[in-house]
Amino acid sequence: MNILAGMIFGFLLWLVCSHLLTAFYAVDQNERAVKTIFGRAERVGSATTADSPLGETLSADHKKRYNYPQVRVIPPGGPYFKWPWERIYKVSIATQTMNMALDPEDPHANAGGTILEGVTKDQLKIGLTGQIRYRVAENNLYAYLFGVKRPISHVMGYFVSVLRERIASFEAPAAGAARGAEMSIVTDVSINDLRKNLRDLNEHMERECASSAARYGIVLDASLITGIDPPAEVESALAAINTAHNQVSSDISLAQATADQKIVQSKRAVEIETLNAQAEVVPLIALAEQLQALQQSGPAVLSAYLRNVRLGLYTRAQHVVREVEG
Repeated sequence: MNILAGMIFGFLLWLVCSHLLTAFYAVDQNERAVKTIFGRAERVGSATTADSPLGETLSADHKKRYNYPQVRVIPPGGPYFKWPWERIYKVSIATQTMNMALDPEDPHANAGGTILEGVTKDQLKIGLTGQIRYRVAENNLYAYLFGVKRPISHVMGYFVSVLRERIASFEAPAAGAARGAEMSIVTDVSINDLRKNLRDLNEHMERECASSAARYGIVLDASLITGIDPPAEVESALAAINTAHNQVSSDISLAQATADQKIVQSKRAVEIETLNAQAEVVPLIALAEQLQALQQSGPAVLSAYLRNVRLGLYTRAQHVVREVEG
């Protein structure tokens, strides 16, 4: 009897000690935690993802598919207490960076996670390099912890599929009238359009992947596609095409600049000649007004004025030729 009582007492003592050692926990500053009771996460009433702002990024069909419950998030701090039948799941919400060519399921894929392949609309096979920044969505921890088995694998698969679809259908924005008149020798070479519009491509990826937080509990902070390279066998040919295009563009720009300069010079010459003509006309108009005023003063006034003008001219003239009056 004493042995049985000792065994029971020892078991209870071990149970209490083991529980006390694991009953208290803390949550770091960059962490958030979720508690489960008998395997069920603590929920916030009947709130779901579809009712939150995240639901606005989903279509009607996807709202039914990715309608996760909202769970109570344990903020940083502690120590917190938990019972033996409760379990704590901690996740880091710090922003992380990953090579966009990395396949979490197969590290050897995509040239060891260094280059992601894609095909353009003109059937040119290209290699894409870049990174993505992501973090765990604090407002959808249920999806990250319990919704899918490996959230980052789902996010990367979704990102790659959207990117490849965009590469295959990408068309450069419509150019302006002046550029539309330019004869481009790189028409229909889509890799040039992709390189010129990397910013638009990155912004498109961010918009299209905005629903990843509602789907998988991961927020894509930024898509940073930094390089788009063609196959080695067409690199030299593409470089030659681009060089020729740059030369043509330079010649066209130089011709336009010269034409604009001549137009400005012509406008300036017209303005100068117009001002000269106005300068000659103004004195004549003033003289006509004076003569008209003199004529109105009397018939003899104009004759006297003309006589005085002749006398002034005679004083400055060295020779005078007069008509002989018959």
